[in-house]
Amino acid sequence: MFQLTDYGVAYGQSDVIQHMNLTVKPKEIVAILGRNGMGKTTLMKSLIGMIPSKEGSVTLDGEELSALKSHERVGAGLGFVPQGRMIFSTMTVSENIETGLTSTGEKKIPTDLYSLFPVLHEMRHRRGGNLSGGQQQQLAIARALASNPSVLLLDEPTEGIQPSIIKDMAKTLKEIRDQRDLTIIVSEQVLSFALDMADRILVIEKGKIVLDVPVEEADQETITKYLSV
Repeated sequence: MFQLTDYGVAYGQSDVIQHMNLTVKPKEIVAILGRNGMGKTTLMKSLIGMIPSKEGSVTLDGEELSALKSHERVGAGLGFVPQGRMIFSTMTVSENIETGLTSTGEKKIPTDLYSLFPVLHEMRHRRGGNLSGGQQQQLAIARALASNPSVLLLDEPTEGIQPSIIKDMAKTLKEIRDQRDLTIIVSEQVLSFALDMADRILVIEKGKIVLDVPVEEADQETITKYLSV
C-alpha cells in the first residue's frame, strides 16, 4: 500500500533519515515515536514533498512519489496535517476546508466531514484564528481529508492540546480510518495517545527504526526508555 525502500533524507551533509524500510498496510494506523531531533518531522515533511529525499523510494499503491511536488503527491492520494496545524487564521472554517478541495475538483465540502467534526459545522462561518487549539487541529484534519486521500500523514497532532481532547482525537482518528478506509501515519511523542490510537508502534532513533511492534505487544517501559534518554 504505502512503502519506503532504503529511504534517506539529508540536510546538507547531515543524514537525518537513513536507509529506512517500511511497509504500511491498507487501513493500518501506524504511530512513529521518538524524541525531539530524531527525525520524525523531517520524515513527514519529506513524505509530502516539502523536503527532497536523498535516496531510495516512496511508493503509494505502486506509484513512485519521489519526483513529485507536494501538490502532485496530494493528487496521488497523500493528505498532510502539519505540525502546528498551519490553518489560515483569517479565513472562515468552511473556507479553510475548501482549500483542501482543489486537488479533487469538487466545489462542495463533503457532508461526512462535518459529521466527523460537528463543532466545525457549528463554527463554519467563524474565522479559523478564533478557534481553540483542539478545534484548529480538527480543522487541519478536515482540510486534509477534503482532498480525499488514501494515506493521511499527521505530524505531532497532540502538540499544545489538552489531555481530555487528546483522548477524543484518538477515537476520531479510528472513526476516520473506518469510515473512509484510510491508512494513517502519525508522528508523535505522547505514548498514551499512540497506544490508544495505533495498530502498530515504531520508534525512531537518529533517523533509524529501532523498534517496530504491534500495539498489543508494545512494552511501555521499553518505549518510555527510548523517549526519555
